[in-house]
Parts: sequence; structure tokens; C-alpha cells
Amino acid sequence: MKVIISGYGKMGHMVEEVLLAAGIEPVCATEDVCSVPEELAKDCVCIDFTTPDAFRANYKTLAVRFKAVVVGTTGWYDIKDEVYQAFRQAGSVLVWASNFSIGVNAFFAAVRRACEVLKGHGYQPAVEEVHHIHKLDSPSGTAKSIAGIIEDTLGEPAPIEAKRIGEVPGIHTARFVSEVDKLEFTHEAFSRKGFAEGAVTAAIMADGLEPGVYEFKDLIL
Repeated sequence: MKVIISGYGKMGHMVEEVLLAAGIEPVCATEDVCSVPEELAKDCVCIDFTTPDAFRANYKTLAVRFKAVVVGTTGWYDIKDEVYQAFRQAGSVLVWASNFSIGVNAFFAAVRRACEVLKGHGYQPAVEEVHHIHKLDSPSGTAKSIAGIIEDTLGEPAPIEAKRIGEVPGIHTARFVSEVDKLEFTHEAFSRKGFAEGAVTAAIMADGLEPGVYEFKDLIL
């Protein structure tokens, strides 16, 4: 499998580290993925951890040049339909997630199951997320995913409180309060490594997928 890393910041470096540990030598890591020659890109899986603006500018190029793209960048979901269409028209593979951590995806499943049990019993939900001060989108894509799961399953909107503190990698809490008790589910990332490991897992899976659009949680849960 050939991999190109788009975005060579902290997450890009972590993805490179995880790839090397798995015995996969990245072809390159670049801040300008559109400059990758088409002949090279067509045989590669691209792992994208850039910025919302960069992904918005690049997604059409990613769709037509790469055989598969794994997108860990968040903050673009308002144009999801356009992105999906671009990949489907190009006949390439898109695997995306608001959070590639395996633990977070287990957290999603736990919240969904809790909502199924709590539905109709008077529980009011809320979501809280804490991230480092450098994070560009607020609330996080993960928090929006949690709120979406709650609203879809419990039938109640979940307000989101977003906090930006220091260098916190990410803490997400789903809270359910009734007149008689309170339930809380929390996932805390200790580092960015979990996100990188999940993205590399997704890239390995993407290399063998039929063309189309996939959400990571649907591939592993």
C-alpha cells in the first residue's frame, strides 16, 4: 500500500510515526497535496489532516487524483453533499470520520445504546467538549456527531458546550439528567496517537474498498 500524507503538522507527523511502526513507508508528506503528480497519486491512499479551508479548496482534486482518501480534517460538514458527489462522480473512495479514535467510536456506540434505553423516560441531554486552544472549529466535529446521535436516537436536542484550554488533546462528555438521576459518558484522549492509529486503520481498509463514500464508524462497528 502506498500512502501520501496531506498536512504535515502535529497530526501529520503522528500519522507518519504510526505508519512507520506498521511497516508502511509513506511516499511523502506534503502541505500542498495538489502538487502531487497525477501518475503517482492514482496509486496512493491519501490521509488528510489539514485545515477546514485547505480541505474545502482541495477536495475536488483529492477525489479525482487519488484512489482513496481518508479525511480526518473536520469543519467541512456543511458541504458534505458536494464532497460526497465529487468522490462518487470520480469513482474513488472516501473514508471520513469526525474522530478516528477507536475509543471514540466505541463511545458513539455506547451513547446510542444508552439513548435507546433512556428514550421516553424524561432525560435531558447535553454535550461538553474540551480541546486545545489551537483547534480551529468550535464545537468540534466529534461533539456535533455525539449531539446528532442523541437527537436521532433519543429524540431530544443536545446543547453543546465547547471549551478551549491549553494543550488538551480532547475530552468529550455526553450527559443525561432526569429528576431521579444523572448518567455521564466521557472519552478522554491522552494524546493524538489514537486519532492517527484509527486513520491508518482506515487507510488500510480503504485500499481494498469498492469506490464510494464510507463513514469510519460504519466500517468498524
